[in-house]
Amino acid sequence: MMQKHLVVLIIGLSIFFTGQAKEGMWIPSLIQSLNEGDMKTMGMKISAEQLYDFNKSSIKDAVVHFGGGCTSEIISGEGLLLTNHHCGYGRIQAHSSMENNYLKNGFWAMSREEEKSNPGLTATIIVRMEDVTDKILSSIPKEVTQAERNKLIAANIQKVGTESTKGSKYGYIIRPFYYGNQYFMFITEVFKDVRLVGAPPSSIGKFGFDTDNWVWPRHTGDFSIFRIYASPENKPAAYSEDNVPYKPKHFLPINISPEKKGDFTLVYGFPGRTEEYLTSHAVEYLMKKQDPARIAMRDISLGIINKAMAADEATNIKYAAKQSSISNAWKKWRGELKGLNKLDAIEKKRDLERRFEEAIAGKEKYVQYGELMNNFNKTYEE
Repeated sequence: MMQKHLVVLIIGLSIFFTGQAKEGMWIPSLIQSLNEGDMKTMGMKISAEQLYDFNKSSIKDAVVHFGGGCTSEIISGEGLLLTNHHCGYGRIQAHSSMENNYLKNGFWAMSREEEKSNPGLTATIIVRMEDVTDKILSSIPKEVTQAERNKLIAANIQKVGTESTKGSKYGYIIRPFYYGNQYFMFITEVFKDVRLVGAPPSSIGKFGFDTDNWVWPRHTGDFSIFRIYASPENKPAAYSEDNVPYKPKHFLPINISPEKKGDFTLVYGFPGRTEEYLTSHAVEYLMKKQDPARIAMRDISLGIINKAMAADEATNIKYAAKQSSISNAWKKWRGELKGLNKLDAIEKKRDLERRFEEAIAGKEKYVQYGELMNNFNKTYEE
């Protein structure tokens, strides 16, 4: 098997993995000060500034948040956008009918005029990011209740975001990291005219369906293609026939050369949240109550939906995206439960917590954290 270094840069909240089993959070704006040396050692040949630069074009300008939940990449100088088939699935379904079943047969626009508009679909580009922890937390008294703290944080987020974007056409997103111990602000440019260009048939885009979903290695053509349109001034605009393909600051060229053993691989995008730091109490609740309940509910709903979809093609088209969303979560939680049981996750968490308590015993930190695990236990028992 070819050995490669794998690094995931996040614009959101998640963890990264490498072929050397390192893990953590790598924020693009902090790469130069924290991680560039390690990445160069792994084989990276570009600079941290080429990954993220506020003043000049960089790779961050080609990595786009698609539809509020997926990663996509600009791959041409005319706004062509590549994302997963399952990310574009709902839009492909919306354009499908009995006469033109694009889910089943695929779709390819042979001209710009044939590209299909998608009301409500957005493509968000990160303009810059900033650590705003002090601005959010420094004015909050320590003695307030959690409810009061949440209200003050929400007010500070709105104030900081509004002041940072005042007088501009940019938006903002402020997100907590490390369970609210750190806050990052993302200044955004949101494009609202995103058109479907192409998608393979589901026999390719969803090859393997639920059987192969969340299983690796996986062989599937999981892609769809869209295009960002902008005003004639290259600014975000609502759908209009006068709009033109967006001219990006940067796009990712496609290299068709074969990979080589030891090639450096970098994955840059918007993953979901991490639950790496859950306590044993939370993991036990997830394994014994939360996931089993979620799976049981979806067993029932999928049984009803799958039967109706199998009986009628029109119903199949109408419910395709809904069924895909439900089954995706169903398969994820089944696999999650199986993996946590196999790895004896609860006991491993308990061992980590015992070592934590031993490390602070008799030390100054014990005053602050000595009852932490007992408090977690009481909370979950309630």
